[in-house]
Amino acid sequence: MRKINLFLVLMFFCSAFVSAQDLKPEYQKLIKSFIDNIKNDRKEAIADMISYPLTREYPIPDIKNKTEFVKRYSEIFDPGLKSEIIKSNPIKDWYDMGLRGIMLKHGIIWMDIEGHLTAVNYQSKLETELKNKLIASQKKLLDPSIAFFQTPICVLETSQFKIRIDNLGNNNYRYASWSVKKEMTEKPDLVINGGELVVEGIGGNHQYEFKKGNLLYQCAIIVLGEKNSPPARLIIIQGGKQILNQEAKIVSR
Repeated sequence: MRKINLFLVLMFFCSAFVSAQDLKPEYQKLIKSFIDNIKNDRKEAIADMISYPLTREYPIPDIKNKTEFVKRYSEIFDPGLKSEIIKSNPIKDWYDMGLRGIMLKHGIIWMDIEGHLTAVNYQSKLETELKNKLIASQKKLLDPSIAFFQTPICVLETSQFKIRIDNLGNNNYRYASWSVKKEMTEKPDLVINGGELVVEGIGGNHQYEFKKGNLLYQCAIIVLGEKNSPPARLIIIQGGKQILNQEAKIVSR
């Protein structure tokens, strides 16, 4: 099961503020149609229901379009997940979470109120194997001093720095940075362990915070922001005073 990436963590967080409601008849109709499509492996029909990209746990590539979904259908909807969906009761097992959408049980599947599939918070054996292979490949491309972690989180890039964030296990996050002109095969210029994830509100915005002496490094991931907001931002605070604030692009996540 996932999240497996941050999405499910955020959905659970949001759920604390939104009470589940009984499904309206029109929503039940959408769910019944989805269940029937899964039961009969109607890949094309299911592909038409998806709101792309369909996020997968990094470093597994997201599914960008209908063609990719049809090709990777069995990677996601394995017998275990299909059974969970087919056996579900639209009235008892699916919940109206207001603005969050409609979820199956504890968020294994999310749909919007128009019937678009927005998230699959489940990881099949095939996806788990693929994730492990991709992580192993990443480790081979890193300097040996940081070629150990449980799961990669993201790589950010500002005008000056290249930043890599990894989960070392038990939500112990590591910050590693290089000059933007350097490669990650080189030894990092700075490494900070013991970072924390901070979730802000219910819009999805979150940041990773790292402390080194009287310096606080904040790597903010901006999911919901102003029209021209960057996807990420690096902020450094010293003694309560902001000494650096740079926009960042998300190279991988």
